[in-house]
Amino acid sequence: MTAPSVDSRSSLSLSDREVADGFVSGDETCLAVAHARWHGLVHTLAARTLGDTREAEDVGQQVFLAAWRGRAGYRPERGPFPGWLVGITRRKTADALTARSRRRALEVALGERLWPEATPVPYSDGVVERLVVAGELAKLPTAQREVLAMAFYGDLTQVQIAERTGMPLGTVKSHARRGLDRLRRSLTEPPAAPTPTDAG
Repeated sequence: MTAPSVDSRSSLSLSDREVADGFVSGDETCLAVAHARWHGLVHTLAARTLGDTREAEDVGQQVFLAAWRGRAGYRPERGPFPGWLVGITRRKTADALTARSRRRALEVALGERLWPEATPVPYSDGVVERLVVAGELAKLPTAQREVLAMAFYGDLTQVQIAERTGMPLGTVKSHARRGLDRLRRSLTEPPAAPTPTDAG
């Protein structure tokens, strides 16, 4: 007798191994069951490290997306399915911490130059800082990029930027703030769709 399909059973009756097998074979019902069964574990681990439940929720979504797209990389002989998800969670949490550091570095690097009256926050890795800023500035509209580049690389104040460019001071401030807002958004966007190797 042929075993009943996953769709015809109660999800509660499925063993972890059955959920894993169905998940790897591309059964969307098992994807839903896996999410319901282990999302709490993933979220708790991410929240414990990140200290932010909203950020942990984003990580949880990334974990299950990476697992689903990279499901062919799961090997039962290497350990149980929940353990595989935990491994992906650790990597995605580390990615989130790295992105957080990049956001902070960029805000500090530019914020101190554009608003020197603000309380300075030290950031020591100047090389990484400049690489991060250079990559993100290149994505901005020309006017915003020029204003922020002069602030960061030329170490100019907003008044000096206005004098050098001939822009009204208010326009310089507007470009600076809009540019910083764009930079923050670009650094908080979810990462690109993961490849199967992300979950391997």
